[in-house]
Amino acid sequence: MFATNLMERRRQPQRVTDQAWTHLVSAVDSAGDAARLARRHTSNLATETGSRMGPASAEARHRARAAVDALAGRRRAMPWAWLAGAAAAGVALGWLAGAMTRSVLRPGERSDEARIEFVDVDQPTDSTARR
Repeated sequence: MFATNLMERRRQPQRVTDQAWTHLVSAVDSAGDAARLARRHTSNLATETGSRMGPASAEARHRARAAVDALAGRRRAMPWAWLAGAAAAGVALGWLAGAMTRSVLRPGERSDEARIEFVDVDQPTDSTARR
């Protein structure tokens, strides 16, 4: 009886240690799972925020640069690309308007079948040769 009691007492601390180790391992595992979940959630949240704030921050940077240039007395750059685009659009619209006008004025003829009359100015006509 004494030996049985002694063995139980010696095994009890070992059992408590084993239980504590098991609890510690499960707590670390669950903390790791929670950390991975939190990392994934914050990563998704940061991506969404970045995609939403990207255009707004670009606009804010553009306006800040424009304000600094205005305060420094620098003139804005000429928007050559916009001007060239507007000129090209004007040429295209002018050509289209001209083509439509020609088709309205001469509905029976196509523009490539227009009658062209050539006059030879080097040879005198009969009326001028008699004089």
